[in-house]
Amino acid sequence: MSNVYFKRFKGKSSAKKAQKMSRELLETVVKKEKVKLNDKIPMKVHFGEGGNITFIRSENFDGIIDYLEDNDIETCFMETNVLYGGVRDKEEVHIKTAKNHGFTRVPIVIADGSHGQEFDEIKVDLKHYKTCKIGAAFGDYDQLLVLAHFKGHGIAGFGGAIKQLSMGCASKGGKLAMHMGIKPKISNRKCKKCHLCQSRCAVDAITIGDKSFIDHDKCVGCGACSAICPHKAVSIMQVQGIVSAFQMGTFREKLAEYAYAAQKGKRNIYINFIMNVTKGCDCEGKKMKVIMDDIGIMASTDPVAIDKASWDIVKENGKKFRGSKVFAYSESIGLGSAKYKLIEV
Repeated sequence: MSNVYFKRFKGKSSAKKAQKMSRELLETVVKKEKVKLNDKIPMKVHFGEGGNITFIRSENFDGIIDYLEDNDIETCFMETNVLYGGVRDKEEVHIKTAKNHGFTRVPIVIADGSHGQEFDEIKVDLKHYKTCKIGAAFGDYDQLLVLAHFKGHGIAGFGGAIKQLSMGCASKGGKLAMHMGIKPKISNRKCKKCHLCQSRCAVDAITIGDKSFIDHDKCVGCGACSAICPHKAVSIMQVQGIVSAFQMGTFREKLAEYAYAAQKGKRNIYINFIMNVTKGCDCEGKKMKVIMDDIGIMASTDPVAIDKASWDIVKENGKKFRGSKVFAYSESIGLGSAKYKLIEV
């Protein structure tokens, strides 16, 4: 059983409250779990896709940065390039997007290089992978602060610490390995021929015309087309996508295995921000509706425990996300414990 420390928002949330709460939680984890902090600790974050407004903004992390600076610990924002096209698929535009979104206080490091080509092969010898491709810059550290936005996700069911480790730390090749087998389809009845999906496809797999379609021989299954379509015309949940739908369990196992690789040999601290909760992911380049009131912030040294505690408290507050089977699989491979003790701070 792992400890998960929790601070609940009292009244309306704010960046100022989040700063104070996250700092106090970090201090608590370090003290209670007897964590020895390194001189250099990067923060694994998500900068938010262009057009998204519900990602966790940089000012919410200022309390954490203050704590690190007060303890003479050097830090940076660290992320990897995305698989799909857009404003985060290459280092130059990715950094520009991050700065446009306010991530300017500390340096930015794109862990897998200019085009996602820099990675380390981490040996895992698990069910789906013998090795996993993790952004090379993560290999320079044996301790990370993994700062995750807990929210929904179309394929994974939910996103939190596990997904921040897996998809978030994987190089482009690693992301491709996890996405293989998930193939979307365009509904011509719903398609308005706006070409947005086509503009986001990095492999030119989409044809828009009298009959719009996706070439599954080219498609890498990144999901960008489904994420950006404003008309819900692109989906994996159609007749030809049934097989892929049944592979969602497999996809979640793959996420867990990549998370295992990303944290292997590291002494990480995980902080989940349960605020701006949406059905979709921060990778979706569009405005999304917040589906519940902000709940609070959690911290732990266990990625499985903190995600399970976050998942449970969201359910207690009236929203149930899919993807809960990932907890048992994650526990079975040694990623962490699905049993936890929630300690309110």
